[in-house]
Amino acid sequence: MHRVVIAGTGSGVGKTTVTIGLMRALMKRGLAVQGFKCGPDYIDPTYHSSVTNRPSRNIDTWMMEPDIVRTIVARASRDADISVIEGAMGLYDGKSPLGNIGSAADISVVTESPVILVINAASMARSAAAVVKGFQLLDENVHIAGVIANQVGSKSHFEIVKTAVEQECSIPVIGYLEKGAVPSLPSRHLGLVPAIERGDLDPYFDELAQVMEQSIDMEKLLTISKTSPLSATSNIFDKTTEATVHIAVARDAAFNFYYEENLGLLRANGANLCFFSPLANEEVPHEAQGLYLGGGFPEEFAEQLSRSEKAKRSIQQAAESLPTLAECGGFMYCTEAIIDRSGKEYPMLGVIPGKVRMQEKLAALGYREITGMPNNFLLSDQELVKGHEFHYSVYEGNNNQPAYTSKGRFKTQEEGYLKNRLTAGYAHMHFASNPQLVRNWIKACREVTYESISDPCEC
Repeated sequence: MHRVVIAGTGSGVGKTTVTIGLMRALMKRGLAVQGFKCGPDYIDPTYHSSVTNRPSRNIDTWMMEPDIVRTIVARASRDADISVIEGAMGLYDGKSPLGNIGSAADISVVTESPVILVINAASMARSAAAVVKGFQLLDENVHIAGVIANQVGSKSHFEIVKTAVEQECSIPVIGYLEKGAVPSLPSRHLGLVPAIERGDLDPYFDELAQVMEQSIDMEKLLTISKTSPLSATSNIFDKTTEATVHIAVARDAAFNFYYEENLGLLRANGANLCFFSPLANEEVPHEAQGLYLGGGFPEEFAEQLSRSEKAKRSIQQAAESLPTLAECGGFMYCTEAIIDRSGKEYPMLGVIPGKVRMQEKLAALGYREITGMPNNFLLSDQELVKGHEFHYSVYEGNNNQPAYTSKGRFKTQEEGYLKNRLTAGYAHMHFASNPQLVRNWIKACREVTYESISDPCEC
C-alpha cells in the first residue's frame, strides 16, 4: 500500500498546491489516487475530488475515534494505488496547543503514514535544517520521511537547503518549487474558491503536474509512501438496512459543504438521498420525507437564490413540515434575508425569524461539542455530537428557540434555531462522532408523510 501525508510548517506554505499537483502527476503515471483532508475543511477536498475524480474524505482525530479514522482511510483506499492525505495548518496544529489531537501529526500516527513536510525556504539556507529538525524532535512518534522546499529562489538555492537538511536531519529533500513557478489559486473570505464554481480546472491541474514532475523526485515519493495496509476496524459505515426513507439534499454551487461520511452514514442506515439544486430553482423532490440543507456560499449567490421563487416556496414548505437539518449556509438560507457587505438585503426562505448579515471579520471559528435541546428530533439533551464552525456572518434576530448547546474552547452557549421539525444553526456536525443522530433522523423521517405540488424527481 502507498500512503503519505503532505503537511506544512504552517498555513500558507503551499501544501494544497503541492498536494493537488502531486495528485495529478501521480494520475498521469496511470495511478488511481485517493484524497483525504485532515480536519473539518470543506474546500480543499473539492479540489482533491476534481483532480482525482474520486470523492475526497475528511479525517479528524478529535471529531472521530481512531478506529473510525482508520476505517474511513481503509475503505476509501481499497481500489486506489496511493492515498494522499493533506494536512491542515501546521503539522502539529489541532484541537489544543498542548497536544496533537486533531492535527495532521496525529493523523499520520493513527494511519501509520509517512509525512512529507513542506517548508517555505525563502531567504533561508542552513536555517531550513533547524526548522525541519525542530519538527522532527517535537514528537518522535511522527515519521517525517521527506521534505519539499517551497519558494526557493533558484535551483542552486535549493541545493543549499537540501545539503543542510539532509546532513542535519538525515531525511531526503525530494524536491522544490521556485518562487512564481505555479499560478496561485484565487482566494476569498472562506479560503480557496470551491472547484464546483470554477468549471473545468484540468489545464491548471496539468500545469501543476508538469511542475511537480520537473522539480520533485516522484520515484522517491513513491518509495517513501510505501507502508502497510490498514484494516477497517469499525462497522458503522456498513449498510444495516435497505432504503426506507427519502431525504432531499440541496447540492449545487451555493450548498456543497457535506462530509462524505455524513452522506454515507445516512445511506447505511436506510436513507435514499435525492439531490436537488435551489440555485437552479428546483423544487424539493416530491417523495422526500426529510431535508438536508448543508453549508456553502449562499451569500455569493444571494441574488439568484432570492429570485428562485419556485424553489423557495417548495423548500419553505418542506423545512416547516419535514425533519430538516440546516447547517451554516443552510441556516442562513432559512432566515428572512441575507444582508451582504454593502448592506443590500436579499429575501430568503423566512422559515426562521431574523436576518443574517455578512461582515469583514471572522465571526466564529473552531471545534464545537453540540448537545441537543429538549424536543430536538435530531439530538436529545442527553446526546452529544462533535462539529465545527467557520463563518463571517452574524445572525440578527430573537433567538428564543435555540436548537442546541454549543461548547467551544472559550465558552458554552445556546445556539441555533429549533422550530417544529427543523434543527438549524451555524455548526457543521460530523455524524461519525455520534451515529445515533442519523438513526434519530431516519426514525423521524419514517413518521412523516409529505405531499408536494412538485413533479417527481429522480433520486
